[in-house]
Amino acid sequence: MRLQYLLRWGTCLMLTALGTGAKPGGPANSKKIEIRGIYGSPEPFWKKDLHLDQLGVNAVFMHDGAINEKIMSRARLEGLKVFAEFATLNGKNYVDQHPEAWAIDQHGKKVEAATWFMGVCPTEPGFRRYRTDALKNLLRKFDLDGVWMDYLHYHAQFEDPEPILPETCFCDHCLSLFQAATGLPLPGGNTAEKADWILRHQEQIWRNWRCTIIAGWVRDFKKILKEEKPGALLGIYHCPWNDEDFNGARRRILGLDYDLLREHADVFSPMVYHGRMGKDPEWVKENISWFTHRLDIQPDQYPKVWPIVQAHNDPGVITPEVFEKVLRYGAIGRSSGVMMFTSYSVAEDEEKTAIMKKVYTGW
Repeated sequence: MRLQYLLRWGTCLMLTALGTGAKPGGPANSKKIEIRGIYGSPEPFWKKDLHLDQLGVNAVFMHDGAINEKIMSRARLEGLKVFAEFATLNGKNYVDQHPEAWAIDQHGKKVEAATWFMGVCPTEPGFRRYRTDALKNLLRKFDLDGVWMDYLHYHAQFEDPEPILPETCFCDHCLSLFQAATGLPLPGGNTAEKADWILRHQEQIWRNWRCTIIAGWVRDFKKILKEEKPGALLGIYHCPWNDEDFNGARRRILGLDYDLLREHADVFSPMVYHGRMGKDPEWVKENISWFTHRLDIQPDQYPKVWPIVQAHNDPGVITPEVFEKVLRYGAIGRSSGVMMFTSYSVAEDEEKTAIMKKVYTGW
């Protein structure tokens, strides 16, 4: 009788242990998921008389231009962290008024807008002052928990199955800075001829230098945050491609070198928009697993990884079932947080709202 009791007791313990293991497609219950976020204004939820803290949400990420004191006050009442998205190298409207900041391609021509994104020369001094002043004003106006740099790359469009990947920036200012930084004397001729010589004879040095320019923006923003708002986090929304995708275009064209960026960024937020990029939901899991290992992310250490996944029905429809998958996949591996794009897309869909609550309150 005693043996049978012990066997039954052992079986119960085993079943209990299995019951507290990892959810299908999600992290183990023992894993710390510190950020359960939404991207976009919280107002679509509030207009439905929903409290975000009761939905399991503990962080709001939203465009800096949409933040106001009313949102800040209610967010604090619900115990929410507030992070501002900052459109760093988006030159839309600015380049029309300041043509000296227009990015120049390898043919010596002004780049054309890439879908909804209009890039800018990342070394143009006037634009840099413009963005730096805007960041300081933002930090002085609102008591933010952090700032997320968006559009942090050379002019391109990566959020489509067939990305737009021009060679930039070959403006006179960039060429002068490149020559000064490397000590390489550029040949005479027009812009197209100089660009051709660089890409044929000094391509790797050119690629490396461009990456230092992008990393320099992150370094300088981190310094501003330390001065204006000690303790605030600096995150980056970024292209989720691996080192080989599109012939290494993340580093080669966009200028994103993970090894340089990790020296300054507190949090990486890969933009794993599977629907928009023509991928299946499983790609999110594969990408985040790869990325967290690529950066050797460690528990409770910086940098951290908090991906942003797609809930928005464009292109196509993201079903509630698929939304649950990608939400869980975003917190897989060594990721310690996740958010979804967009708040409106979830708030307008009762099933997606229920899915978000189930996932977030279950962690």
